[in-house]
Amino acid sequence: MLKTPIRSGAAALCAVALLTAYPPGPVHAQTSAALDLMNQSHLAYYYAGDGGQARVVMVLTDAQGKMRTREFWIARRDIADMGDQRYYTYFLKPADVARTAFLVHKKAQANDDRWLYIPTLDLVKRIAADDRRASFVGSDFTYEDISGRLPALDNHEIIGPDTAMGRSVTKVKSTPKDPKTADYAYRFTWVDDETNLPLKEEYIDKKGVAVRQFQIDSVETIEAIPTAVVRTMFNLETGRKTTISFTNVSYKTNLKADDFNERLLKNPPADFAR
Repeated sequence: MLKTPIRSGAAALCAVALLTAYPPGPVHAQTSAALDLMNQSHLAYYYAGDGGQARVVMVLTDAQGKMRTREFWIARRDIADMGDQRYYTYFLKPADVARTAFLVHKKAQANDDRWLYIPTLDLVKRIAADDRRASFVGSDFTYEDISGRLPALDNHEIIGPDTAMGRSVTKVKSTPKDPKTADYAYRFTWVDDETNLPLKEEYIDKKGVAVRQFQIDSVETIEAIPTAVVRTMFNLETGRKTTISFTNVSYKTNLKADDFNERLLKNPPADFAR
């Protein structure tokens, strides 16, 4: 989740985007206003509330339109805004991954700690976490997409007002301060002027070509918090896409920060296991 939609965050289009390049444009100097806006957007999407939980349906669609579906619960607890977090994922379907659980202690200033529970072996395994850009459970989202990249890692420039997903937004260009920390040369974010949610993002490679596109497909106000309940990541190089939809969203959870430990991997909350 990311912050999960718990936070307040087409095939034809993909083919077109593969042919679309971004020529050099006017130079925009980074300003404190640009960084402040991206911080507010990061908080709205990844740190809304103090935590929460949701049931998630993930649909992975390949370039030929073949779909695979996964269902799981996800829970989150924040330690501090813009700081460390705890994430827990418990898989329900399909049968070959049911009861598999994944635990993350997200560290804002260091590599995350991650554990995986494999039910067929009754084994809890500590897994490497030195690459936040790896695929999240085989989807087109990366671990960094799910847990967030701190705005301080990039230089930000406000391009100007725009529209995205039918709403008024501010378009921002973000360039990694250290190119080695990102798999893109720069990205564009369209920040909703009303909710601060990142309604759309495009990731551009060194050749100026869009290689991935993210969009929020549906926003609902839940417990007074604008929440991205449907979102899609397009891989414009492969033609694949992943859509994740959230139901049973709540910013209230009985899980405390200390509950996010290895015992939780084998013993999910009762309402998750039903």
